[in-house]
Amino acid sequence: MKTIAQVIEGKSATIATIDVDSTVIDALKVMAERGIGAVLVTEGGALAGIFSERDYARRVVLHGKDSSLTPVRDIMTSKLIHITPDMTVDDAMQLMSDKRIRHLPVLDASGGLVGVVSIGDMVKETIAYQQFLIRQLESYIVS
Repeated sequence: MKTIAQVIEGKSATIATIDVDSTVIDALKVMAERGIGAVLVTEGGALAGIFSERDYARRVVLHGKDSSLTPVRDIMTSKLIHITPDMTVDDAMQLMSDKRIRHLPVLDASGGLVGVVSIGDMVKETIAYQQFLIRQLESYIVS
């Protein structure tokens, strides 16, 4: 099974971020332009939280807030759960399932941001690994 480091190697080198003082609509525009479901939120260059489609639905839409006036700071998830590059895809997927989250920042040993993975990334890697195992078993059976 692959490590998270191997997964993020194949992803875009640019990590989508937005400043805490940006509005929700600004964050949504970044997410729409990049085709992603979450954006990391920074303050003074440091990671401060994450803003996701789920945050938007639960904390903006359901409360009738104005997306063009509400700062991301007010609705982001600030208690971040993160993973490290040496973690396996299986472990990351289990954590996502246990915590019911769909995006995880990846931080190195010194706390530096090295990437973001989604549940979609984990499912894709799991399917690829299972297909590999099937091919190996088929090859074994035939020989």
